[in-house]
Amino acid sequence: MAARLSGTDLTLAYDQRVVASGLSVAIPDESFTVIIGPNACGKSTLLRALARMLKPRTGAVHLDGSVITSLPSKEVARRLGLLPQTSIVPDGITVADLVARGRYPHQRLMRQWSRADEAAVAEAMRATDVTDLAERIVDELSGGQRQRVWLAMALAQETPILLLDEPTTFLDISHQIEVLDLCADLHEAGRTMVAVLHDLNQACRYATHLIVMRAGEVVAEGDPVEVVTPELVHQVFDLRCEIISDPQTGTPLIVPEARRRSPAPA
Repeated sequence: MAARLSGTDLTLAYDQRVVASGLSVAIPDESFTVIIGPNACGKSTLLRALARMLKPRTGAVHLDGSVITSLPSKEVARRLGLLPQTSIVPDGITVADLVARGRYPHQRLMRQWSRADEAAVAEAMRATDVTDLAERIVDELSGGQRQRVWLAMALAQETPILLLDEPTTFLDISHQIEVLDLCADLHEAGRTMVAVLHDLNQACRYATHLIVMRAGEVVAEGDPVEVVTPELVHQVFDLRCEIISDPQTGTPLIVPEARRRSPAPA
């Protein structure tokens, strides 16, 4: 059975700068797929293409068997949600009002705000721990709080597929784990999750499927336990390391090689 979300023979570019060419990916259904790779390798560009935020120069992204650019915007938004890396906050909007905008794809001419919408917004705010911020102006919040509010809006959209571009940006380590645990809970409940992460150890801990990119190409993909090796980490990140088993999860744990210290003076 074909994956619900895939890209075939993609050429991705910004103006004259080609980021990737001949790129093909298939997101396993109901997986927690994490895309990793060094800076400027094309991770976020690929995610933008999968989310219909960037039109491929060649090739196509398919959603449920249809070319994604052929589908109405609201139809796509009912099937696929996106938490972008940076978002523009409307002036003066409260947390509750911003999260409620996640319900827009479900509004129709003859169906306006409903109890189901109210329940979805309340649950999304509870899950991201922003309920107490409901009446606050979003612009007044810290970076970490704003990130959780944007995630709440994406959750309120209630899509079966959710794409997240560096969802732990601006968060301290405690809130990073909270957000990734929440993503893992959503995955275990049946949602397909796709995230771009920078932290290799977090990627290995949470991903059920890993896509490793370098210079616009997919160089490896699969279960982190099978994919992540010292040779791969050195090839992709130019980092020498040892890989051990995470004592908490049994997933790969990357331990960078220590720098050699100069001998102490006699």
